[in-house]
Amino acid sequence: MNFHVMTLFPGLIDNAMGESITGRAIKAGYISVNAVNIRDFAGNRSGSVDDYPYGGGAGMVMKAEPVYMCYKYICGQIQERNQGTAENRKPPVRVVYLTPQGRTFSQKLAAEYADEEDIIFLCGHYEGIDERVIEEIVTDYVSIGDYVLTGGELPALVMMDAISRLVPGVLNNCISAQTESFSGSLLEYPQYTRPEHWRDRSVPPVLLSGNHKKLAEWYREQSVIRTALMRPDLLENAELTQEERELADSIINNL
Repeated sequence: MNFHVMTLFPGLIDNAMGESITGRAIKAGYISVNAVNIRDFAGNRSGSVDDYPYGGGAGMVMKAEPVYMCYKYICGQIQERNQGTAENRKPPVRVVYLTPQGRTFSQKLAAEYADEEDIIFLCGHYEGIDERVIEEIVTDYVSIGDYVLTGGELPALVMMDAISRLVPGVLNNCISAQTESFSGSLLEYPQYTRPEHWRDRSVPPVLLSGNHKKLAEWYREQSVIRTALMRPDLLENAELTQEERELADSIINNL
């Protein structure tokens, strides 16, 4: 998986992605992060990439040409890497514009993106980006929530982290990505570690039993309970047995 980020702050991307699980994944070659500074394509000594909006209004707008030239530069990098291979016959790379106007990012969308070989993220700033270049290059409009941030870098980092976890080899335990929250539209069951007893609270006995069948049943039951308590909206798309559905309904009715 190769992430390409069009940004005014490449250091923010490189520093964050270079830590923890994603940092190890980069070193191991499972993912790569290519943060490209849009200012490098400003075409002026000051590196200015914004201007006043037509029609008036507060703030500044990022200009089309620097963004477009940055995009073409990244496309050239991808084409050069794939030169002479079957990869260069793939469809154009998906370009994700981080915007509150886009569809909400989800685990399902993360899994979809994890199947791509290259993804380009476009991070806006100021009052936005000239609409003409957005129409020219963007394929996907994505939001991480109904709120406004100062730029697209944090949403891009959130998405890259979620997508990276689904790339084979990134997680040490290949089961982890399949059992974590939102897999199967259910939240993850509660976790415990040593010591067995802590401040008058004990680890549930079933976790000490060594009975794998009972453990699997307990994990599933706890996922249903936790989802009903915290995110009942997720149950609409969850595949539940009749017994699990009745359990969830009883919890919701008593909230």
